[in-house]
Amino acid sequence: MKKEQIQEFTRRISQSNKGGLVIVMYDILFAYLTEAKEAYDKEQWDSYKEAVRHAQRTIDELISALNFSYDLASELYRIYVFCRDNLAKAVYKRDIEELLLSERLMKKLYTAFSETMKQDKSAPLMSNTQQVYAGYTYGRDDLVETYENYDTSRGFLV
Repeated sequence: MKKEQIQEFTRRISQSNKGGLVIVMYDILFAYLTEAKEAYDKEQWDSYKEAVRHAQRTIDELISALNFSYDLASELYRIYVFCRDNLAKAVYKRDIEELLLSERLMKKLYTAFSETMKQDKSAPLMSNTQQVYAGYTYGRDDLVETYENYDTSRGFLV
C-alpha cells in the first residue's frame, strides 16, 4: 500500500465513529485486493501473495469486530470465513477467480454497510485528535487538507 493511502486511512480512522470504522476496514480490504489483482496481471507472485495475505488479515479484523449478541453476526461470520478461505485458494491455486468472487461478496456487504452508515450519527471514537478541514484551498492536482489545533498530546489520553 502506498504511503498516501496509509495516511488517508489513518486520517479516516481517527475521524470515524463505529460505523465509519467498518467502512474504512472495507476500503482497506479493497485496496489490498486491487494490489493483488495488479500483481497477478504482472505475474509478480510474491507481491500477489503478500497483498492477498494482507486482505485476509483485514477480514480477520472484521471477524474480530463482530458482536455475536446479534443474530446477523453469525451470518456475517460465515460470509467472512468463506471469503477468507477463497483468498487462501486464490494464493495456492494462483487463480484470480477465487479472489474476484470474494471481492464481489464483500462489495455487496460494503454497499449494505454504507447505507446503514448514513443513519449512524454517533460521535467519533477518538476524541482528542486533530480536526481536519478539507476544501479551504486547492492544490495543483487536488484538494488540500488543513489540520487545526495541533497538539503534541493528541490521540488517546492515559
